[in-house]
Amino acid sequence: MEKNKPETYEKYIKALTDISRAITSDQYLEDILKLIVMVTAKVTGVEICSLWLIDESANPKKIRLKATQAIAPDYLKDRSLALDEGVVGFVTTHNQPLIIKDVSTEPRFKEKEMAKRLGLVSMVSVPLQVKDEKVIGVLNCFTAKPHEFSDAEVYLITAVANQAAVAILNTELMVKTKVIREELETRKLVERAKEVLMRRRKMDGNEAFRWIQKRSMDSRKSMRRVAEAVLLSEELE
Repeated sequence: MEKNKPETYEKYIKALTDISRAITSDQYLEDILKLIVMVTAKVTGVEICSLWLIDESANPKKIRLKATQAIAPDYLKDRSLALDEGVVGFVTTHNQPLIIKDVSTEPRFKEKEMAKRLGLVSMVSVPLQVKDEKVIGVLNCFTAKPHEFSDAEVYLITAVANQAAVAILNTELMVKTKVIREELETRKLVERAKEVLMRRRKMDGNEAFRWIQKRSMDSRKSMRRVAEAVLLSEELE
């Protein structure tokens, strides 16, 4: 970590700008998460930056590792914890940063052997929080040497984390909106194809729908593709 250098703060602002720009991009969530950890690691100079998100679909809820710029296989494996487990569980449930000078002596830190192999020593873990104070995940920063995280560093990393939370929620909304839009477009195409089949094959609405559905299953193509083919054949005649 760089300390007491004005350019450090400029880099943090640059990180916030990059993440803010990502909010309005058309990248999917996986790309956004990768961008967040890469930018954060670069501007803070930490060894590893990792991002964990709460899995709302799990029962009980879990928090899962979703992105890291680390290339070590040990760190890239699928990992998840209960919300009352480990450092990320503590930060999630208490909604506050946790600073650890030496992970090897921290009872809450679960993966001491992995940290030893990767040469990880100090860490700061901050919640990903949105405006209504809901925590959606955790951002971890590890250093390869003992490091005292200053209040200013924690504050700025928290600012990056909160900006990241906005980006993540906006991206999820964008993806959901795109899925909904595509579903509506598919329904319109199927309805138009049904009208063509009803007219050309003297079918009723249910028969036309079942015809499209069966053709979709037999050809292993989506109903949208089948509907588009029906409409194209109509135009060519």
